[in-house]
Amino acid sequence: MLLEHRGRRPVVPESAYVAPSAVLCGAVVLGEGSRVLHGAVLTAENGDIRLGTNSVVMENALVRGRADHPALIGDAVLVGPHAHVNGATVEDEVFIATGAALFPGSVAGAGAELRINSVLHVNSRLDAGTVLPIGWIAAGDPAQLFSPDRHEELWQLQRELDFPGTVYGVPRGTSMREIMARQSACYGEHAADRRIDLP
Repeated sequence: MLLEHRGRRPVVPESAYVAPSAVLCGAVVLGEGSRVLHGAVLTAENGDIRLGTNSVVMENALVRGRADHPALIGDAVLVGPHAHVNGATVEDEVFIATGAALFPGSVAGAGAELRINSVLHVNSRLDAGTVLPIGWIAAGDPAQLFSPDRHEELWQLQRELDFPGTVYGVPRGTSMREIMARQSACYGEHAADRRIDLP
């Protein structure tokens, strides 16, 4: 399904494929030979999404473009099933496995591998060619790699990365009521989205 959002429409070249159950919303530009499979959602809330040549977004993955952090995905990239690319830059030839998550302001360098259920934190840079192991977290610029059992060490670095400011535009300690009122207003704008057809 293709949706116009805030007057902006997806751009899909003839050589690309979008599955009937996938959703492209707003300023989404697909590269030549790209593929968006069943259940995947590419939603340009208030920032662009660009998917490179011969890149594939697999089933039920989410790619979200944000105002300060567009989702920029290079050439020959695999975004695995149930992966989450939120306002991140993904350079060429990156492998993003099932369930991996990339948060706003993060960068996955060329040829990096983010394995199953791994996390690239906000404002963090995973160097080119780095392998982020299954379930591990990368944080910092350049990113340090943390196993899930190293939460306290991770938190020492993570708290300086400004997750609430980067993701929600608010200082740490802002109440969930305020955050969610803002989120509700933002996502409420989708009520005006309009379904469009490819030419």
